[in-house]
Amino acid sequence: MDYFPLFHRLKDTNVLIVGGGAIASRKISLLERSGARLKVVGKEILPAVKTKPSCECHEREFQDEDLNDCVLVVVATDDHSLNASISDKAKARGLLVNVVDSPDLCNCIFPSIVDRNPLLIAITSSGQAPVLARTIRAKLESTIPASYGRLAQLASKFRARVKAKFKRMDDRLYFWEKALNGVIAEQVFAGRDEKAEALMEAELNNPDLRNSGEVYLVGAGPGDPDLLTFKALRLMQRTDVVLYDALVSDEIMDMVRRDAERIYVGKRKANHALPQGEINQLLVDLALQGKRVLRLKGGDPFIFGRGGEEIDLLAQHNISFQVVPGITAASGCASYSGIPLTHRDYAQSVRFVTGHLKDGSSNLPWKQLVSSTETLVFYMGLSGINTICEQLIKHGSSPDMPIALIQKGTTPEQRVIVGTLATMPEIVLREKPEAPTLTIVGHVVALHDHLKWFHV
Repeated sequence: MDYFPLFHRLKDTNVLIVGGGAIASRKISLLERSGARLKVVGKEILPAVKTKPSCECHEREFQDEDLNDCVLVVVATDDHSLNASISDKAKARGLLVNVVDSPDLCNCIFPSIVDRNPLLIAITSSGQAPVLARTIRAKLESTIPASYGRLAQLASKFRARVKAKFKRMDDRLYFWEKALNGVIAEQVFAGRDEKAEALMEAELNNPDLRNSGEVYLVGAGPGDPDLLTFKALRLMQRTDVVLYDALVSDEIMDMVRRDAERIYVGKRKANHALPQGEINQLLVDLALQGKRVLRLKGGDPFIFGRGGEEIDLLAQHNISFQVVPGITAASGCASYSGIPLTHRDYAQSVRFVTGHLKDGSSNLPWKQLVSSTETLVFYMGLSGINTICEQLIKHGSSPDMPIALIQKGTTPEQRVIVGTLATMPEIVLREKPEAPTLTIVGHVVALHDHLKWFHV
């Protein structure tokens, strides 16, 4: 390796920055977080740098004496010969020196940093491809929650006691792996620091204590795996068993922990793998066995997802649970179809309605649903599309009101079928769309041809 990775403590040490422009300013913003005393020397120094309380600024040429008492020198000027000269002089004194964008003049380089203080992750390309290092940092930023820093602080609080209790290294390792990768960690990630500390205390007092399980009610979004939240992905990788719906795609299921047990509990019209009551009880039973249970649902769990029913039973049994929102089908499908749900010129409000009509009856408040300035979104409305169109027209909506059916929205199989309330029943007979579909009614549908951007 060209560089050996080390973490250097700069707090209360002297660091010299030569240059006072935009590049130097970026380095200063990073260095001041270390607690170092910063001395800035440059012929011209930005006002934003001069006003930093962490900087002692000298607007002049560099002098050899500026190197006195420094532990690190950062050179950020556009004068290559000056940069090379300062680098040589700093190295002759045994100092660490970093010359921006000139790895051949450096004996140390600045990595891309993921800061979860006190947890720090540094990535470097040894100065060869800094953009690549930043790209990798961005990937790590998206998968490592900010709360990892608090988890590290909790571990530090118990470190000495754990070392005193467990004399064998293997026993300490087992304890920490269990503590930092299980329920205790999840309590920290959920913002329950006091509960996490109490669980850590209990685990330390009784290392064989089996923690009770937990349930993660997670929205998988409308179909596109890229629309999953960071928190959803993290919990999907930590689960012991997953209960998943029919609307959860194979691509999303591939992101679930490989060795997790998979239980299909999907629902299609007149075909339920498990009745809802049995699903609710299964979540309870699995959690009481000490398992981390992932309830993975298409869209958002609290929008026609029966999430409230499931966590109600969990709460009755004092089982810990978390709810992770997902992008609901209305938002995802409308966006990917170029149909804004609200628009100042067309619709000032939007209403979500279940189109799954009980026993085929039209038990919706149709009169309230008729409005020329509101967008209607019907979930699970394909089988009742004739009734929806008929009843809206019957209660006052124009037969020419635009309507769109979005099949498998946000996925490569997305299909958008546009018509009017008068023509859609015939169009459905001809085009034969298949579930899952979402129905949007309103003048905003007319914007589809102009605003569509997702081409499949």
